[in-house]
Amino acid sequence: MKVKGQDTRSIWVDEVGLGVVVIDQTLLPHHFATRRLESLDHAAMAIRDMWVRGAPLIGATAAYGVALAMNEDDSDHGLHEACRLLVAARPTAVNLAWAVEEMHRLLSPLIPSERQHAAYAAAAAIADEDVAINAAIGDHGLHLILELAKAKAGRPLNVMTHCNAGWLATVDWGTATAPIYKAHEAGILLHVFVSETRPRNQGAFLTAWEMANHGVPHTVIVDNAAGHLMQHGQVDLIIVGTDRTTAQGDVCNKIGTYLKALAAKDNGVPFYVAAPSPSIDFAMKDGLREIPIETRSAEEVTHIAGVDAEGQRRQVRLTPQGSPAVNHGFDVTPARLVTGLITERGIVAATEEALAQMFPDRVVG
Repeated sequence: MKVKGQDTRSIWVDEVGLGVVVIDQTLLPHHFATRRLESLDHAAMAIRDMWVRGAPLIGATAAYGVALAMNEDDSDHGLHEACRLLVAARPTAVNLAWAVEEMHRLLSPLIPSERQHAAYAAAAAIADEDVAINAAIGDHGLHLILELAKAKAGRPLNVMTHCNAGWLATVDWGTATAPIYKAHEAGILLHVFVSETRPRNQGAFLTAWEMANHGVPHTVIVDNAAGHLMQHGQVDLIIVGTDRTTAQGDVCNKIGTYLKALAAKDNGVPFYVAAPSPSIDFAMKDGLREIPIETRSAEEVTHIAGVDAEGQRRQVRLTPQGSPAVNHGFDVTPARLVTGLITERGIVAATEEALAQMFPDRVVG
């Protein structure tokens, strides 16, 4: 995707040496900067402290984290400890565990001296696969947008997103944004409502930054305006991402997704989830009871960061000193509220039967 007109991925290997470069997303949208990861600890920190975020990108970063670990200790113990440390960095996104398990599966049969080269090749393959998956999601979602756009009689199709499921959350294209970018490049008139997504504001900070850089018409809204817009017929389609989707179609995504799904159901707005297959957990069925929900720092709720009139980055307190806060990072949208899942293999109903038919090679048991 584009940054100041230049094609850019969210993660790449440094041309000099064996370091891995990522965009520091904690500084966006006001400052674009990269960080060079040079060790296992750097990779774990990037995931834990959200320099990188979004389930697919977390998975790719973890894969490269294993590769970085092989520079330090390519023994069986080193491989095991690297995988253990990376899986513990964040608990909710299934792509993290999937990528680490894949790296361990590929590297454990090799002798230690072969692991470093193989690890970088395997991590690069995981990153390239993510790009291909997201491009395919974009193609399938484009057909959906084309059909809905026909009814607009030349007026822009209004699409709503939540959080950031854009290219910054993946290696390229994004999940929920891939159909939007494909449609924009195909010349389809559309407009995107970008919900701010408190408390970390990934919509206002990241999705809006992406849209602006790529030239997609968009408007940032407060989270609580979503239902109002739907009631007044100003939303034609909602596409969100997913951090984990269960075998029966329950969707775990950034906190607030469930409320949008409820409002969409009440107002007859199609609610689709862009779900790459690595984010579908076929070993898990009941999302409400089985998915671990990450509780993040209360400071993300009590404080907010931005830039002042002089362009200096500041963090300020929003809440009264001494008022406690709780910060659940995700919620679960039951499958009954999901119109369909946009996967790299096509659009599928959010049911156990439909998912099993679409992904017979992934079904557990």
